[in-house]
Amino acid sequence: MILVEETQVPEAALPVDALKQHLRLGSGFAEDNVQDAVLGSFLRAAMASIEARCSKALITRSFVMTLNEWRDATVQVLPVAPVLAITEMTLVDGYGAATVVDPARYRLEKDTFAPRLKPRGTFLPGIASDGAVEIRFEAGFGASFTDLPADLAQAVLLLAAHYYEYRDETALGQGCMPFGVTSLIARYRPMRLGMSG
Repeated sequence: MILVEETQVPEAALPVDALKQHLRLGSGFAEDNVQDAVLGSFLRAAMASIEARCSKALITRSFVMTLNEWRDATVQVLPVAPVLAITEMTLVDGYGAATVVDPARYRLEKDTFAPRLKPRGTFLPGIASDGAVEIRFEAGFGASFTDLPADLAQAVLLLAAHYYEYRDETALGQGCMPFGVTSLIARYRPMRLGMSG
C-alpha cells in the first residue's frame, strides 16, 4: 500500500495567532510577524505527529491510496479517518492503462477508527495481474482548525509550543511527546486487539 497526500494543509488553516497567544508572545511591535513562518512549521510538525499517532487527518485534504491487491475482496479498510467521501476509484492494468470504476459499484462505510470501502455487490472490482487500484478520497475533521474537536486542537497547540520551547534541545533526539498531549489524543488512537495481523 502506498498512501500519498495530494493536497496540503493551507497556510490560512494554521492557527498561528492562537499559538502566539498560547506562547504569550509579545504583540504590538513592528516585527509581530517575524516568527510566523517558524510557528507555522512547528504547527505543521505537531499536526503531522498527532496524525501519525492517531491515524487521523485533522484538516480536510485529498489522499490517494494505491494497492496491488485487495487484502479482502469484500472490504478494504482505509488507512486514515475520518473519511468524508471517496472521490474516485481507478483500476490500472499492467501496461498503465487506467479505467475509472463506476461509483455505483462501491460505497463508503464511515467509521471513527476504520472507515471501509465496500462493494455494492459481492466483491470489489478485480485488480489485474501486475496492475493496481488507486482510491482517491477526502479525509479530515473540517477545512479549518476550528473544526477540530477541542481536545485535538489543544493537543496540537501544546505540542507545537513544546517544539517551539525546546527547538534548540538536542538531547530530545528520540522525539518525546509530552504527557498532556498523549493523554489528550489517547481516545483517538486506534485500538489494536489480538495477536494476528
